[in-house]
This record gives sequence, structure tokens and C-alpha cells, in this order.
Amino acid sequence: MADVTVAIQYCSRLGRAKKNDMPSIMKSTIIIPARYASTRLPQKLLLCETGKPLIQHTYESALKATLPVAVTVACDHEAIFNAVRRFGGSVQMTDPAALSGTDRIAEVAATLDDVEIVVNVQGDEPEIAGTAIDRAIQILIDHPDAVMSTLATPIRNREQLEDTACVKVVFDTNGRALYFSRSILPHPRGGIQEEHFIQSPPLFYQHIGLYAYRREFLLRLSRLPQSDTERTESLEQLRVLHHGYTIMVGVIDEPTTGIDTPEDYRKFVERYSGGQTGA
Repeated sequence: MADVTVAIQYCSRLGRAKKNDMPSIMKSTIIIPARYASTRLPQKLLLCETGKPLIQHTYESALKATLPVAVTVACDHEAIFNAVRRFGGSVQMTDPAALSGTDRIAEVAATLDDVEIVVNVQGDEPEIAGTAIDRAIQILIDHPDAVMSTLATPIRNREQLEDTACVKVVFDTNGRALYFSRSILPHPRGGIQEEHFIQSPPLFYQHIGLYAYRREFLLRLSRLPQSDTERTESLEQLRVLHHGYTIMVGVIDEPTTGIDTPEDYRKFVERYSGGQTGA
């Protein structure tokens, strides 16, 4: 039944693309980089305590976006390749030596001459909202000067703010990203106060690791030299800002929940089993 559902959704997507094929609509696609190895949770994309491998949950969530015409998994191992094929998904094998997920999706994007916008959805984001994907795409459509778009959500507690795994972002009044950091950003001179977490508009924002790229820029990105800030923070998006390009940031109400640890996966299985997630 899962194979039939994915196939029906995919055909429906192609039908929408043809129906909406107007000059004002930029053709977009989703590419999901899928790496077999994982340090904290080995082979996590193949975990299937819900009855589906994790990569299938992400794929089916990505299909809920209405603007992209297709979803493809870019993988580095035949085990993931075969898993995606079994549930009827589109998948391409990429260079196992690729240094990053960005390089992996660029390898697939290079074969898609008619695509203008490429969305990078991480393979371990089974609860990604289709509306969030559409938002990132629409931002690029609305801002022709930007080469990338991404998302952010308010930070409402001190623990999250102080967590270095939570990447923070600041942006100007037009939504242009100014900086990304693992540190507290901005850092209150007089110290962090509880009122900082309830003020409106919010002071602190968590960066959501969903990216939409203009295809031609994505193909150039890996050739741009790394910056010192990128190496220091281990944040690839800082390379883009360092070289003077514009990244637009859209705000969403809730963060997505990635699967990085066994505990993350256990909680996801509980939410799925309890009907709390549509993934």
C-alpha cells in the first residue's frame, strides 16, 4: 500500500506542475541527501520500528509540499538505494566520497537542466512540514537577488539558547541573514533575562537546517573557498555570507525535529505510534 500511495502522490505532483506551468512559476525539486554512516545513531535512515524506514517517513513528508515537481533521494550506499526503491521512491546513487550533503545534492542537481530551485531536505527530518518547504521556495521566487533561502523559529528557553547544537541566526528587517552561530546570538550585554524569551518580536531565533538554492549557485558553491568563520563554527552557510551572497530567512512557528540520537528516534516512534505525527 505504501508503494501505491507514494506513486499516486508523485503522479499528482507532476499533474500540478503541468497545470501550473506558467512563466512566473520557477520549477523546483527536492533532493534528500542520505548518508549510510552515522556516528551517534548507526544506519539511522534504515531504522524501521514504525514499519517504515526513517528515510521513507522523510520522503513522504517531503511529498506534501505543493510547489516542487519531484522528490529524489541522493544516497551513498546500496542499502539506502534499495530501501527507497522498495517503497517506490525516486533515488540516485552519488559519489560515496562526497564531503557533504550539499555536494551530494549538487551532483544530482547537475543532471537536472530544467530545474531552477533545489531544496535540500535532510534525510533524518521525518516530520518536516510541506508548508515549510513551500515557504523556502516562495522566498526565492519573491527575492531574485538571493541565492539561498532558509528558515528560523523563535527560541523560547535558556536551555535551547545555550545549546551549541542549536544554531542561532540574526537577520535584518528585510529577512536577509546577517550571521549564523552556535554561540548565543545576539548576546545580551547585561546578561540573559527571562523577559528576553517572551518579548515580541522575538530576540533569539533557531536556524532550521532546510535550504533552498538557485541551481546555478548550488553548482558553484563547492568551488567557493572556505572562510575562517565557516571552519571555526563548522557552518557551511557562513561561506555564502563571507563571499557576499544573500541568504533570505523565513520565520515559522515551530521547529522541525531531526533524528540524531537513539533517544530522538525513540520519541519519534512514540509520537508516530500515538498518532501525533503525520509522517
